[in-house]
Amino acid sequence: MNKGNKKYLIIGGVILLTVLAFFFWPKGDKSSYALVTEPVKKGDLTTAVTATGTVEPITLVEVGTQVSGVISKIYVDYNSEVKAGQVLAELDKRMLTSELETAQATLQSKKVELDQQQRTYNRNKGLWEKQAISKADWEAVETAYETAKLAVSSSQAAVFKAQTNLGYATIVSTIDGVVVSRAVEEGQTVAASFSTPTLFTIANDLTKMRVIANVDEADIGQVAEDQRVMFTVDAYPNDEFQGKVVQVRLEATTTSNVVTYEVVIDAPNPDLKLKPGLTANVNIYTLEENNVLIMPAKALRFVPDPELMSQVKDIEVEQSTENAATGKKSVWVKSGNKINQRTITIGTSDGINIQILGGLEEGAEVVTGITEHSPKAPVNEANGESSPFMPKRPGKK
Repeated sequence: MNKGNKKYLIIGGVILLTVLAFFFWPKGDKSSYALVTEPVKKGDLTTAVTATGTVEPITLVEVGTQVSGVISKIYVDYNSEVKAGQVLAELDKRMLTSELETAQATLQSKKVELDQQQRTYNRNKGLWEKQAISKADWEAVETAYETAKLAVSSSQAAVFKAQTNLGYATIVSTIDGVVVSRAVEEGQTVAASFSTPTLFTIANDLTKMRVIANVDEADIGQVAEDQRVMFTVDAYPNDEFQGKVVQVRLEATTTSNVVTYEVVIDAPNPDLKLKPGLTANVNIYTLEENNVLIMPAKALRFVPDPELMSQVKDIEVEQSTENAATGKKSVWVKSGNKINQRTITIGTSDGINIQILGGLEEGAEVVTGITEHSPKAPVNEANGESSPFMPKRPGKK
């Protein structure tokens, strides 16, 4: 065989192999497209605002003293249960008793002086009526008598003050409750010259507690009275405590450029697990709609793309000539092999699902997107639901 014939034989073989490869080489499966639908169903919508707070007694009273002195006796300790009027402690009363006795002696002296001025007044009154004394002498007698009466009144006030101070030396509870703090010891000197020192702190009823939660300014607009609250404390990580919002305070607090508002939460404590000062992790339920008609919120974002819909098998798009009225939205509903646009009225949303107030019935299949199934690529949902970071197929932009 000469070289020319050999050359043509090789070329012919290559052509033959190319033709055979074209007809018999396994072909890759083409990508398929399908609608993604979800049914309209009954469900619950819930949203919550999170915050941290501190557990406190509802009524917390600081018991102090208005007089200075040395603590001579203490009758209660931490966690002692007390009643209103019960004696908690006593100050040394010797100085206060001495002041009272001095005030009483001064009062008696002023009363004796008043009696003397009374007799002088009565004697000179008759002489004045008979014009037996001068007007100047009569005025002097009147002045001395009135001054003596005022001196008695002043001494009586001094006695009352001394008696009151002596009473203050006995420290009593002003409410029924539990002693949660004791700030003094026997023999300690307390000074009440400029301010009232706190000796005991009493909580009224530890079965009724509250949580003071700090809510961020971005969330405070959603919080209102009577909303349900669930919270946990680190002391009992497996327990959930219930409460409700009773007050949203208007005063703002700024810490490190973060503005927060105090929200008061009523927290029943029948088991006495909650202790004053515990940190609470709070969930305030700002939206609770139970057993309402809902659908995925992303169904509102679906718009059928003509190019993609042409590749979805056995699906026909029925265009609607109606425009959504003000306050209403539209969704696409799959019925058999057709999808049609429906105008609906929506309500509240938790960000994932949205409440349907009208326009759809339970069980209706709303379209949320289009998925692409390819043997060489993961499932990819189209029409606004695909990721911009997903690798694209060759030839696609």
